[in-house]
Amino acid sequence: MPGIAWSTAADHRFTVNLSMLFTELPLLERPAAAAAAGFGAVELWWPWAGAPVPGRPELDALRGAIEDAGVRLTGLNFYAGRLPGPDRGALSVPGEESERFRANVDVAADFAHSLGCTALNALYGNRVEGVDPAEQDALALENLVLAARAADRIGAVLLIEALNGPESPHYPLLSAPAAVDVVEKVDRATGLGNARFLMDLYHLSRNGEDLPKVIDAYAARTGHVQIADDPGRGAPGTGSLPLEELLGRLRGAGYEGWVGLEYKPGDRPSAEAFGWLPAAARAPR
Repeated sequence: MPGIAWSTAADHRFTVNLSMLFTELPLLERPAAAAAAGFGAVELWWPWAGAPVPGRPELDALRGAIEDAGVRLTGLNFYAGRLPGPDRGALSVPGEESERFRANVDVAADFAHSLGCTALNALYGNRVEGVDPAEQDALALENLVLAARAADRIGAVLLIEALNGPESPHYPLLSAPAAVDVVEKVDRATGLGNARFLMDLYHLSRNGEDLPKVIDAYAARTGHVQIADDPGRGAPGTGSLPLEELLGRLRGAGYEGWVGLEYKPGDRPSAEAFGWLPAAARAPR
């Protein structure tokens, strides 16, 4: 149940996704709210959906809010269109959207670097009606190479994730093998070795994948993990996923990175959605 604390929580490092949690608050108030809930680390989707290149005041205000809250930024998405929403990425979409992604790459990397963030996530982008998938894949690889080089410039990894078919039917990376295949293509193209799989256990569960097998096969290629229960995308304990067991398996397979809490709080304030996680386990060690 959500109110029963995990006995193994101290084995992991948790970071709160401020694009899914604390969204009842204005963006600039969310880092402090996460800190007040006991967390020492946060992550974000690109927070300006309509502005791949926001003005300096917007960037400085968010940076200041994170610094003033005393939390660490552990992950940031590149521009990916409207999230949550139907766009689900921009980098493989010909025309204006891929150009917006390109304009965002160095802006996002520099912002991440200014806060010591070392993980940048690039959503692949939906298939577009009337466009050859091979053309989109070629554009995607070109833009992912650009993103990987920007990430390498700041000492970061580039994350690539699978989404789930029921919610994102036009997104082409709908399995762990599909996402890892792209990771390997980017590494071959750049020679940098800094592309990693973002293992989102909620999305993989919704796709019907065998999660223990995914963990055993791809833990070594994983640069970040995100969790939500399934069904419902709520807090651990609100669905049927054995998340504590799965994270234990990841730990046993050698994964020691961050675990992002990317779930919906439900019909309650976000600060009340962490009953499963002991307060002592919320700050990074």
